[in-house]
Amino acid sequence: MTKEKQDKSAPAEGKGKGSADADAIRAEKKAKGEAKAAAAKAAKSASEKKAPAQPSRPAVPARMFLRYKKEIVPALMAELGFKNVMQVPRIEKITLNMGLGEAVANPNIIATSAEEMTLIAGQKAVVTRSKKAISNFKLRADLPIGCMVTLRKERMWEFLDRLIGIAMPRVRDFKGISGKAFDGRGNYSLGLREQTIFPEINYDKVEKVKGMNVTITTTAKNDKEGKALLKHLGMPFRN
Repeated sequence: MTKEKQDKSAPAEGKGKGSADADAIRAEKKAKGEAKAAAAKAAKSASEKKAPAQPSRPAVPARMFLRYKKEIVPALMAELGFKNVMQVPRIEKITLNMGLGEAVANPNIIATSAEEMTLIAGQKAVVTRSKKAISNFKLRADLPIGCMVTLRKERMWEFLDRLIGIAMPRVRDFKGISGKAFDGRGNYSLGLREQTIFPEINYDKVEKVKGMNVTITTTAKNDKEGKALLKHLGMPFRN
């Protein structure tokens, strides 16, 4: 082979070798990308399996809500003289609130109380904190001092059904509740001394008996309409 032919063949050989190297690099990058994608997919599926299932809304409406629509609304229209269905008072929300002043000395009580309220309400409880510092009570600002839950729609009706039909009859020496605890605008507040009246609470695991406040917010314009609504729902007023 002459020198001229050698010079012509050298670039061709170098070009072929460079092309093969580029193909190898591209193949290696592609393999690494596929491996990363597979690892990310596996991690995502594992996290979805570990994540707790969110409570879903019931497929069937609450029993008390169906009774309210079919029986209570016509009865209230006849009793209060309403001509339009939209005038009939209804329940907007139910708020559960537990104040724990002793949490200043024992912060661990907040976690157990929030867990118990979550079981009772069927919805995660929110920890409430102090807004300002009060030296006489050894209270600092932004200190956890309680927990609360606001229930609406299906969970609200289900809780009210359990409260009236199951929890209240379990109160010792129960003689009914006061009919004078309205705020003048049809909203009613009820105080419970023991959280153990709810069947969701295991009495053997309760460290301390705690009370809570239950506020029922309605669309009633006055206390008369609010009391009529709750009375038809089964609230056991004694006066």
